[in-house]
Amino acid sequence: MDLITLSIMLAKIVVVFVAMLLTVAYLTWVERKVLGHMQVRYGPMRTGFHGLMQPIADGIKLFFKEDIVVDKANKIIYRISPFIVTVCAFASFAVVPFGHELTLFGKTIPLRIADVNIGILYIFALSSLSVYGTTLAGWSSNNKYSLMGGLRASAQMISYELAAGLSIIGVLMLTSSLSMVDIVDAQGGCWFIFKQPIAFIVFLICGIAECNRTPFDLPEAESELVAGFHVEYSSMKFALFFMAEYAHMVVMSALITTLFLGGWNLPFIDISSFQPAGLIGQLVVSLLPVAIFCTKVFLILFFIIWLRATYPRLRYDQLMKFGWKVLFPLALFNVFLTAVLQIANII
Repeated sequence: MDLITLSIMLAKIVVVFVAMLLTVAYLTWVERKVLGHMQVRYGPMRTGFHGLMQPIADGIKLFFKEDIVVDKANKIIYRISPFIVTVCAFASFAVVPFGHELTLFGKTIPLRIADVNIGILYIFALSSLSVYGTTLAGWSSNNKYSLMGGLRASAQMISYELAAGLSIIGVLMLTSSLSMVDIVDAQGGCWFIFKQPIAFIVFLICGIAECNRTPFDLPEAESELVAGFHVEYSSMKFALFFMAEYAHMVVMSALITTLFLGGWNLPFIDISSFQPAGLIGQLVVSLLPVAIFCTKVFLILFFIIWLRATYPRLRYDQLMKFGWKVLFPLALFNVFLTAVLQIANII
């Protein structure tokens, strides 16, 4: 690897990491504003114009808060757990393609950090590992409410992860590849949401459960478990759990966009066929897919926030029944249906 290629790779990592940090920070502001307007109130208004400085104020507050550690907690695991969850959340975005290619000064730059041929398996592996952080945080806190939240996270993960894995098999059957870029390229003519509607619905529900979002936020469940697995965390350790939740939301929305909504593609329009003149024109055409991708991701994030304002939390037994008796059979049926339709050359 030459120096220029290494510099481009490092620059992409820095840009994506900073973009993720800013997105996570201001996603909290977006959620508070959206929920506020849905509930006929303003949301944050006092810190900056329409509360735009609220995420910065929250970050400063959490950074300087007293870091309280429980006396009888397992100190090492207690401190490591937030980092496990956060690192898994941010590292998952490494294989997500957020655009096609950017050409600058004769150098072609793929708009993704890495294109590994097992991209989906990489994301699923990291999302499964993040549950260890949640479970260990609950166990190491030496608090029965925390332990209950951690155990719920483990059992919940088994319930929806199996259905989520089965739901994407139909997509893999249509593309014959685990590469995220290949999956996007395969949707140039028709998005997979139209070919795999059942898989889309199942994966969307499982994705919301993966992020521990309402109505599946049972590991936290403040009305039952005070705050669940992170009840004994404060200061920046609590902030890391908070950041990881919103980072998971971004990654899951990007994954849904990539798998079912065509990634950076528009329906019936081939952006790669545009041949603009001049550096500015080429830059605009190169960054247009990024804007399309980000718009789709934002719409899914808006839908997830909308759900929080609409539905109450499920009971734990309802979640388990829903995962095993509804989502799992539906995902299994979708695999069978996709195989039959492929044999009949319908899709």
